[in-house]
Amino acid sequence: METRVNISKAAPGAYQAILGIETYIASTDLTKTHKELIKIRASQINQCAFCINMHTADALQHGETNQRIFILNAWQESDIYTPEEKALLALTEEVTLISEKHISDATYANLRTHFDDKYIADAIVMIIAINAWNRLAIASGWRVA
Repeated sequence: METRVNISKAAPGAYQAILGIETYIASTDLTKTHKELIKIRASQINQCAFCINMHTADALQHGETNQRIFILNAWQESDIYTPEEKALLALTEEVTLISEKHISDATYANLRTHFDDKYIADAIVMIIAINAWNRLAIASGWRVA
């Protein structure tokens, strides 16, 4: 597949708006580990090879292990993720697949045992942002070189 449209050139204002969300996310207290797990998991669900490739490389540079990346799509069956990470991964899946089941009360209640409202809000914004990037990459035909 070829690149279909260069959004940054065809709609620079829209592209800058998405970058603005990234600037906000960079200013939050979300940990690098949490950010990368969210990015990778949402990208796996959305089947965005470009983003999976980019974010797994970023995660490795930030100290993530191969093992945790390799089994991320089966995180529920593993004990190598913290309860906080599992809460965020559940949220990531439910927001990414929001049309299927929305966000369950159980998922939200679990989040509240680990995080304050600000952290949860920032995580939701992070999940929305990576879903936007996934859709932009797939719709535009971005490829792994």
